[in-house]
Amino acid sequence: MALFFTSLNSGSNGNCYYVGNHREAILVDVGLSCRETEKRMERLGLSMQKVKAIFISHEHSDHIRGLPVIAKKYKLPVYITHATMQYGRLLLDDYAIPFKGYEPVKIGDISITAFPKFHDAAEPHSFIVSCNGVKVGVFTDIGAPCQHLITHFKQCHAAFLEANYDEHMLQHGNYPYHLKRRISGGRGHLSNNQALELFKTHKPLFMSHLLLSHLSKDNNCPVKAREMFLPHASGTEIIIASRYEETPVFTAQDTGYGKVMLRNYQPVQSFQTSLF
Repeated sequence: MALFFTSLNSGSNGNCYYVGNHREAILVDVGLSCRETEKRMERLGLSMQKVKAIFISHEHSDHIRGLPVIAKKYKLPVYITHATMQYGRLLLDDYAIPFKGYEPVKIGDISITAFPKFHDAAEPHSFIVSCNGVKVGVFTDIGAPCQHLITHFKQCHAAFLEANYDEHMLQHGNYPYHLKRRISGGRGHLSNNQALELFKTHKPLFMSHLLLSHLSKDNNCPVKAREMFLPHASGTEIIIASRYEETPVFTAQDTGYGKVMLRNYQPVQSFQTSLF
């Protein structure tokens, strides 16, 4: 069974990722408004009726901004830790379901496993979404690569991987010193160089797509970030997950030869996604 996945938006202005099969799907984070989430899914030919659950990585506003409205409108269970709900000041009524790291959650034929990460939040987690052996990782808002991340990255047929900032641009930019330290201090975000080292060292041979995610508007350049990865891609397509629009939908499917082949899934008229 195939997995379809797309970034509806990726950046400090809002994060939302869709992963699903032919019957059911999940959203990881809802940092867009309900209306904007619906609009972008409609443009891609995706139905909210297939979305069966929401998984929340942490409580920062760019990951939960649209959560209360969309959860209540569609009566969706929200998998979220107690601390994330508390520090996010979220009132989710009966929709909240707590999860724990390394305890898989089944949504139909899809399995979602969370694992802890380094980030300046209460109980931050990354996610692996799998179906019949096909695995898609959502790895953003990470201060430093840890063994949890390395272990799961090596299993992925496709991944959203944070490449938040260019070190030179951050160092010489206009951000105040305390914010520069927060971003690069080990519990903020991954730099282009950190993400690239993870990719070069631990990319599995069967990884066909890497979506560089959560790029900073002020401290990164999408073209430069992508060009850093291209010489090391070895058959992996490198895509920028835009902070302004959705990406196309991609499909992961086991070919039966120990390798997963990904292709664009175009349920509606295709379009080009801007790097900017």
